Amino acid sequence: MGPSRRGFLRLAAGAAALPTTPLIGRAETFPSRPITMVVPAAVGGPTDTLGRIVGERMARALRQTIIYENMGSAGGSIAVGRAARAAPDGYTLSIGHWTTHVANGAVYTLSYDLIGDFDPVALLASPPLMIVSTNAIPAKDLKGLIAWLKANPDKASEGTGGAGAPSHISGLQFQALTGTRFQFVPYRGAAPAMQDLLAGQIELMFDQVPNSLPQVNAGRIRAYAVTAKTRLAIAPDIPTVDEAGLPGFYFSNWHGLWVPKGTPEDAVARLNAAVVETLADSDVRARLAQLGFEIFAREQQTPAALRAHQKAEMEKWWPIIRAAGIKAE
Repeated sequence: MGPSRRGFLRLAAGAAALPTTPLIGRAETFPSRPITMVVPAAVGGPTDTLGRIVGERMARALRQTIIYENMGSAGGSIAVGRAARAAPDGYTLSIGHWTTHVANGAVYTLSYDLIGDFDPVALLASPPLMIVSTNAIPAKDLKGLIAWLKANPDKASEGTGGAGAPSHISGLQFQALTGTRFQFVPYRGAAPAMQDLLAGQIELMFDQVPNSLPQVNAGRIRAYAVTAKTRLAIAPDIPTVDEAGLPGFYFSNWHGLWVPKGTPEDAVARLNAAVVETLADSDVRARLAQLGFEIFAREQQTPAALRAHQKAEMEKWWPIIRAAGIKAE
């Protein structure tokens, strides 16, 4: 074979290889595979429901599947620890709330740092609590409930999500404000606590609206008030605590999304954009409103807003929790 023929073959081979060369260093477009959402709650509870509604719409925005991993024990601290140890690549999302990302820092000795080991993605929604009881309690309104509890100290028991859960802290506040006494019974989540309330095993709950309202509407339990300044649009007949006779007894179990610390900024931005698109969706807004969730305003749906809100809540609640001597059971 002559020199010219050999040179032509070498050039042809090199040309054939050229299209594949740039692919070696080309970064993949995020997300290129399914994303896992770690849910620190039992299946069927308010946090799980919120996570699945938001995740379903985010999956459409991201054009990827979202897989849910429920871990509801130890106040959600096991789930959050699992998320903290995940690879910081954007493929592990952690949905959390006031308990998991504020109270647990004062209640548990954690193997992770709630601020230092996570990057915020966005605030999602915030449901108030609802004061509910079994129909067996004779009180028909909140003042009547307080009077009955005072007349029957330690006779009633309240189901909680565990030490430091909103239901626990709000129950302690309620006792302090009203001079009542009742027992606390910890559960792995709101859903199993509701099962026992319906069965008459416990008498009270300071519960998230999405968990209690369907049972109230069905007449299976009684609602006395919502721990908010305004009535719920979906339950206009239930008074606020101000109207019911316990002014200022406000409590909200707000929710947000986090990723492991060090997740690439472009991945965080892509996830945040998916959240913003999701929370602007009319169907999502309607579904969450029907469950009693109030969506945070657009300007609060940023990573910076979530970080600022979380820090402010820690500064407010940690001294209260520690002063009450609340520790993991």
